[in-house]
Amino acid sequence: MYRYVLLAHILGACVWTGGHLMLAIAVLPEVMRTRSVERLRQFEGAFERVGLPALLIQLASGLWLAYTFLPEPQQWLNTDLPLSRAILTKLTLLGCTVLVAANARLRIIPRLTPEKLPLMAAHILTVTTLSVLFVLSGVAIRTGWLFY
Repeated sequence: MYRYVLLAHILGACVWTGGHLMLAIAVLPEVMRTRSVERLRQFEGAFERVGLPALLIQLASGLWLAYTFLPEPQQWLNTDLPLSRAILTKLTLLGCTVLVAANARLRIIPRLTPEKLPLMAAHILTVTTLSVLFVLSGVAIRTGWLFY
């Protein structure tokens, strides 16, 4: 079971992080140059259908993996343990991602105008950076190079 859950977690990370990298590297420069709110909405609408399920898969599989590695959730907060620091890092990144993405989704996107594109770009770059940090911290859990 572990291998399948890990695979689902990695595939979710590929979709979530890859989509945000595409947005930040390929779509966002065009949107900023043309000031096209519609182009951003098109990408956001298409990506949301696969990106949000991927994030939910990562959440469920990540919690399952954390519980498998450290079955006492109260130990996840024990920063004396390297594995706990790794789990806490992932949970912190998740919390930051949810806050930034929710702010964009609920406050910026519904009232997005060309004048608000720089603010939206900042949110996009922040979530993309958090996504890459998610991947780095996941690799670090498997390799031990960051938390041990």
